[in-house]
This record gives sequence, structure tokens and C-alpha cells, in this order.
Amino acid sequence: MTGSGGGRRGGSAGGRSLRSEGTTHVPVMVSEVVEIFAGIPAGVVVDATVGTGGHSEAILDADPDVTVVGLDRDGEVLAIAAGRLGRFGRRARLVHSRFSSIAEVASPPLSGVLFDLGMSSFQLDETERGFSYLHDGPLDMRMDRSAGVTAAELLDMIDVGTLAVLLRDHGEARHAARLADAIVRARPIERAQDLVSVVESVLPPAGRRRGHPAKRVFQALRSAVNGESEELPAAIGAAVDLLGNGGRLVAISYHSGEDAVVKSGLTRAATGGCTCPPQLPCGCGAASLGRLLFKGAKRPSPEEIASNRRSESARLRAFERVMKAA
Repeated sequence: MTGSGGGRRGGSAGGRSLRSEGTTHVPVMVSEVVEIFAGIPAGVVVDATVGTGGHSEAILDADPDVTVVGLDRDGEVLAIAAGRLGRFGRRARLVHSRFSSIAEVASPPLSGVLFDLGMSSFQLDETERGFSYLHDGPLDMRMDRSAGVTAAELLDMIDVGTLAVLLRDHGEARHAARLADAIVRARPIERAQDLVSVVESVLPPAGRRRGHPAKRVFQALRSAVNGESEELPAAIGAAVDLLGNGGRLVAISYHSGEDAVVKSGLTRAATGGCTCPPQLPCGCGAASLGRLLFKGAKRPSPEEIASNRRSESARLRAFERVMKAA
């Protein structure tokens, strides 16, 4: 998976060189992404969350008529992507930027836009980043470590009600209030495993059947620290507007909140925001910007899930811009 808005200029995880391992990282649902982009016009594809460059590499290998502009707010993963994509020369350009700034770094008409909203394996495995509930390390969680507050600092200042809403919005509806209260009472919480311990003390065994009990808590904090919930709706809308005729947008999300935002944005683009009853012709004047390429969301194959457990929660949606003749 690539980062949400970003991993690795240097450093190590467990003594491994992240720079050297970047070229072996396998992106999620890469064959599906390449297949969808196979029908796009020649031109520019923006990989809005380029991460270590796996999807971009596959897109460039598959189609000699496209160039890629890769965005990421995590300068450390951009260094890996630069090494991985260097062989493409001017066909690949990398920009240290949030994906919400897509309109500032790319010009229409675009042939494609890709959002892979998950985390890079290297971000998860590098303990000092604090993204993973499976490893101990300082609770940082910033995609761009040069700016913003850390997850530990956020937990120190957030009030219990706001924290409960944040957790509820990221899938912890039943236990949000109890979790928020326990976390606030345990402050200061400065390390990942300290937070995991608090979560495990609250969630009953029956509540752990959906995977690791801390998974959604960590997702919620990562989203809050990096402002992802505020950025994504605007970024999807801007990307649709930048697409040229026949251009395609692909978005891969990893939790229900993200997927709901993607679904809403693409449905709005496809319907023009029409509010008329579905059984009647449109009378509200809504103008469609294109079409959904398939109903619902695609899932990884059983074979991919077996080889990469981190792909299990992935959901892929896709849209094609269709411009009507004047």
C-alpha cells in the first residue's frame, strides 16, 4: 500500500535499509489499476499518493504514451520512489505535496488520477513513525515529520467528547465513549504499545473479531493528525474536474469512512448531484460529468489477500470522465 498523502529518505526498520527495499515493495491491486488505465488517452497520470512508486512503475511500464506526476507529503518515501522511477527519466516527476493540492501541481486535461489511501509497508514497519499497533515506538503518525502535531500531542489536548466522535466516525460506534474516556484518563500516552494496552483493556473479547482491537483507533488518530478527512472530499472533486474526456480516476481505500467519501464523491460526479427520484427523468438540471466504470467496489483477489494480508481491507472504485459535445 502507498501512503495516504505518503515514507523513507533514510533510516531503518529492524536493521533493514528501507531505501534498498523500496524497489521490492508490491502495491495493492496493481493489476486492476493497470487494467483500468489501459483505456485512457495518451497524456499525464497523477499518482496523488505515490508512496514508494509501485503503482506508478506499473503504469509507466504498461503504457509508453503516459507520463506520471507523483505526489506525496512524506518526503522520506519520495526518496524511495525517486530511485524506483529514475529509469523512466522525464516520464516520471515527483512533487512533495499533499494530494489536496493536486490542482496546484497538475494542469488539465489529465489522462488519469490514482489515489491509494493506505499506508506504505515501510511507514508501518519503521517503529519511530508510530503508525503501527503491532510495533512499539513513539506516537508520531505525521506523514510529513517537518510540520504539525504528533499523535501523542493530539491525545494530550483533545477533549473526551471530540475523541469519542473521532473514534465513532472510524468504526468504533459501540465502544467510542468508553475508549475515549479510558484514553483520556491514561494520559499522557506517548508510545504505540501504551495506547494498544489501553484499547485492549476496554474492548471485550467479542469486540475483537473484526481484527486487531486497536486497528480503528490507530486509523482514526492517523486521519486526525494528517487532516485526511478534511482533504479527501476536496481532492476527489478537484481530480474529477482535472480529467479530460476519457480520463479515469481510480481510488483504493482501506476503511469504511474513506470508502464512503470516495463513493459519495464519484457518485456525485456521475449523477451531477441529481436529487430526483431514481424512477423519474431528471428535472433538477443536474449535469453528469461521467460514469462509474462498475457498480460498487472491487476487492483484492483471494490470491492477493493470501500473499499480502495488508490488502484484505482494500476497496477499489473507478470513474471515467465523459464530456458531451458542445
